[in-house]
Amino acid sequence: MKASTGHQTLTLTGLRFDANLGILESEKVAPQPIQVDAELSLGTQPLLPHDDDINHVLDYRKVRQIIISECTAEHVNLLETLIGKLAHRLMQLPGVLGVRVKIAKLEIFEDCEVAIRMETGEW
Repeated sequence: MKASTGHQTLTLTGLRFDANLGILESEKVAPQPIQVDAELSLGTQPLLPHDDDINHVLDYRKVRQIIISECTAEHVNLLETLIGKLAHRLMQLPGVLGVRVKIAKLEIFEDCEVAIRMETGEW
C-alpha cells in the first residue's frame, strides 16, 4: 500500500533584515542586522494538495512578511522577548501545529554569531 500522506514542514532559512533590538546604547539608536530561520509544522498533509490553489495552503509570502513585521514593529531589549513574540505569532497561523525559530544577531561580536532557538507546539 502506497502512502498518501506525509508530515509537512514549511521552512524559511536565512531571512536577513535590520531590527531594533538590544540593550546597548548603540543598539538603541540604530537597527542591526539579524537573521531568522523558521520551521512551521503543518502536521499530516496529503502528498498532493486536493487542487493546485495557493488559497488552500499556507502562503510562505505571508509567513515571511509576518516574520519581518513582528521583528521590526518596535524596539525590543532582549532577543528572548523577540523570539517569544515571534513564536507566539507564528503559532496563530491556520494549520500550524508547531514552530521552531532561530534569531541570530549577526554583528554583536566580531568572532561569533549569537542566536537563540525556540521550539513550541507539536512535532
